[in-house]
Amino acid sequence: MKAKEGVVELLNQVLKAELTAVHQYLLHAAMCKNWGYERLHEHFGHLAHEEVSHSSGLIDHILYLDGTPDVEHLDQVGTGRTVEDLFKADLGFEREDVELLRKAIAHCAKVEDFTTRHRLEEMVVDSEEHVDWFETQLRTIDQVGLDRYLAEHIKK
Repeated sequence: MKAKEGVVELLNQVLKAELTAVHQYLLHAAMCKNWGYERLHEHFGHLAHEEVSHSSGLIDHILYLDGTPDVEHLDQVGTGRTVEDLFKADLGFEREDVELLRKAIAHCAKVEDFTTRHRLEEMVVDSEEHVDWFETQLRTIDQVGLDRYLAEHIKK
């Protein structure tokens, strides 16, 4: 199927963000495991798996639209020296992802590509849930303190 104007370009921007997220969440999972925070390791691993699924779906959809998926480029992976730094980097990343997805959704609506729009709408729901999760974790750290927060994430 032939893509509508600008759709493949936007999908490749979203793909770039999703592939970056895979790398970022895998790194954060490994860091949390190294620090002994098993629950956070598992959560970041789950997020990475979810982003792999999004990436795979985007690649399939770009190919369906007779486009060429750009899997060679990534944005800068955000990281930090503490769990709180990781959460702040991830929150910023997810907020940017939501903004990009909304831009792509609006464009798809404008060019009447409803199939792509639907796919992106499903993805933005996940990204908004990620924003909420990171905001909640940072708020909890503010309320109970970093040490108490981390103590709850050492074991499963």
